[in-house]
Amino acid sequence: MSLISPLALLAAAVIGPLIVAMYLLKLRREERPVSSTFLWQRMVRDVEANAPWQKLRRSLLLLLQLLLMLLLVFALARPFLAAQGISGRNLILIIDHSASMSATDEPPTRLQAAKARAYQLIDQLPDGGRATVIAAGGRMAVPAAATADRRELRRAIEQIQPSNGGGSDLAPALTLAAALAAREEDSEVAIISDGNVTLPTNVRVPARVSYFPIGRTTENMAISAIALQPATSGQTLFVQATNYGQAVASRRLDLYLDGALFNAYNLSLDPGREQSIIAEIPAQVQVVEARLAGDDALPADDRAFAVSSVGEAVTVRVVTPGNRFLETGLSLLPGIRTTSVPTSTTTFSETVAQVPVTIFDGVVPAELPPGNLFFINPVRSSPYFSVTGTIEFPLLRPSGGQEPILRNVSLSEVSVLKAARIVPGSWGRVVVDSDGGPLLVVGEREGRRVAVLAFDLHESDLPLQIAFPLLLSNLMNFLAPGSGAEAAQLLPGQPLSRQVDEAISEVRVTRPDGRTVSSRTGEVQIQAGQAIYADTDALGVYLVEERAGEQVVGRHRYAINLFAPAESHIAAQRDLSVPQTSGASSTVSRERDSRQEFWRWVALVALIVLVVEWLVYQRNGLAYLRERWRQRRSTGSRPARS
Repeated sequence: MSLISPLALLAAAVIGPLIVAMYLLKLRREERPVSSTFLWQRMVRDVEANAPWQKLRRSLLLLLQLLLMLLLVFALARPFLAAQGISGRNLILIIDHSASMSATDEPPTRLQAAKARAYQLIDQLPDGGRATVIAAGGRMAVPAAATADRRELRRAIEQIQPSNGGGSDLAPALTLAAALAAREEDSEVAIISDGNVTLPTNVRVPARVSYFPIGRTTENMAISAIALQPATSGQTLFVQATNYGQAVASRRLDLYLDGALFNAYNLSLDPGREQSIIAEIPAQVQVVEARLAGDDALPADDRAFAVSSVGEAVTVRVVTPGNRFLETGLSLLPGIRTTSVPTSTTTFSETVAQVPVTIFDGVVPAELPPGNLFFINPVRSSPYFSVTGTIEFPLLRPSGGQEPILRNVSLSEVSVLKAARIVPGSWGRVVVDSDGGPLLVVGEREGRRVAVLAFDLHESDLPLQIAFPLLLSNLMNFLAPGSGAEAAQLLPGQPLSRQVDEAISEVRVTRPDGRTVSSRTGEVQIQAGQAIYADTDALGVYLVEERAGEQVVGRHRYAINLFAPAESHIAAQRDLSVPQTSGASSTVSRERDSRQEFWRWVALVALIVLVVEWLVYQRNGLAYLRERWRQRRSTGSRPARS
C-alpha cells in the first residue's frame, strides 16, 4: 500500500495534539479570598478538577474524535494498492464480443468475465478521468464515447452482446483508438479479449496498449462443415467434425432429419484432425441438423444445419450463338437450370421471378430484360458500359484484397488473344484488370447486379483451366444470390437476399427463435425486386415466405452456421503484438501498472465514526427523550378514572 498525497498525514501531527489539549485544558477561575474553606470543600474539589494539565481520564468521546481525525487525514492522503490495470486518465477500452467470447470456460461466459474486468478498469480511473468503450469483433460499435460518467460507462459495457458474425478483426477498433489517443494526452488503450483476433499491420497506436487475456481452456470440438446436395435417388449429406483442441476428443455425432433422430456416430479425433460423414437421405427431407452430444466450452459450433435445395433450381437464360464451354460449365453447377435463347431475340416477356439471370454471349440487345445481367465479349456499348475498341494479347492482372469473385481462382496461367476495351460506369468495380483496360467488372446499379467479361471464351484458354468452373460458380453466386444449395448456406451477419416478383405483396421471415418479421413492418426490405433481411446473427434455419395477398406462393429455407476456424480455436493468447509509437509492441500488462484507490471506503468509515461520536455526545439528551417517551406512553395506557 502507498499514498498519493503523503504530506496530508502532517495534519494529524497538528490536529491530534489540539484535540487532546482541549481535554487537558479546563476553565480558569478568578481567585477570591474567603474566611474559611469549610463551607467551600465541594468548590475546592471543582477547582482541582478544572485545573489545567490534569491527568487524562478515560473518555470514549476523545477516542472517537481521535479515530475520526486519523481516518479523515488518511483519506486525504489518498491511499492506494498496486494492481494490474491501467494508469492513464483517458482510457480507450476495446472489448472483444466475437463468437469465441461465448465460451463458458470463464463462468458464465468469457464475455461476462470481460465485462467484469472492464468494470474494474473503469473503477481504476482517477478522478476526472474519461473513458471510451468500443465493442470489437463482428460489427464494431461505440456505446460510450469520452465520458467521465461511470454509471453511463457501466450501462454501455452491460449492453454489449455476443456476436456470431463478422469475425474478430480488431483493425477498425484499433484504428479508431489510435485516432482518439492522438487527440488526448495521457491516453491508454486496453484490450479485453481471448486473443483470437486479427490485428492490423499498418496502424501504430500513439499510446500505451495493455492486453487483459480472458479464457483458460484450449479444448473444443466443432462441426466445421455440412452440405446437402440433390442425388439421383434422394439427397447426399456431408458432415465434417474437427478437433480444434490440443488433446484427443471423443464425442457422439447425432443426425436429425426434420427434427427426428436419424443416426448417431461415435467420433474420436486427434488434435487438429477432422472426420467426415457421408449419408444418403430421402428426397423429401427439408432440414438436417447435425449435433455433437455432450458439452464443451463453445456450444455455438456444436450444432449445424443444412436445408434441402430440391426444386430450388434457378433459371438462367443464355442468349448465345452456341458456346459449348459456357453450356457445359453451367450444367455442372448445382441449383442452376439453363434455357438457351437465339441471338435474334429482341423481346423478353418473363418476369424476374421466372428468369432472374440472363447471360449475353457476344451480343448486346437494344432492349435489356429485367433481372441481373452477365455480358461476355460485348460487341457494342450498353447503358452500363462503353466499348471503345479492342485490346491485343492483354495480360490478366487480378485486383488485390479479398475479392469474393476470385475466391479459389488462379488466373496466372490464363492467356487471352484479344478482348474488348470497355469503360464501365461508376457502378462497377474492376475484378480483373490489364494494361489496356479492365477485363472483368462486376457491380450493382439500381438494384440490378451486372457482370462484364471483356473477351470471348473461344479466344482464350480459360475454359481449359481449373479456374473456369470456379470463376463461373462465383459469378453465379453473385448474380443469383439466395438460390441453389450453396447459396442457402450463409454465414452469421451475412444479409439474406432473394429476388422477388412484382406480384409479391409481402415477404415474411421466421427466425430460428420462432419470431416472425415482415416487409410490412419494415424489418424486411424490398428494393428493386430484391427482398433483403440483414439481422442474421442468430444461428439456425430461417424460413422465407413470399405472399401475394393472403396466399403463400413460395417458401424458401436458409441455414446459418458458425463455420469459423478462428473462432473455434478458443485457446487464449497470452500476448498480442500491437505496434506503438513508443517502439513497444508487446501488450502484456505488468502487475504494478495501476493504482487501486480506496479513500472513498476510508471516508465512509469516517462518516460512520462521526455518527457514533454524535450519539455518544448526545447520550444524556437521548436518554432524557427516551424516558419522556416511556412516561407519555405509560400515561396514555392508564384507564381514565370515573
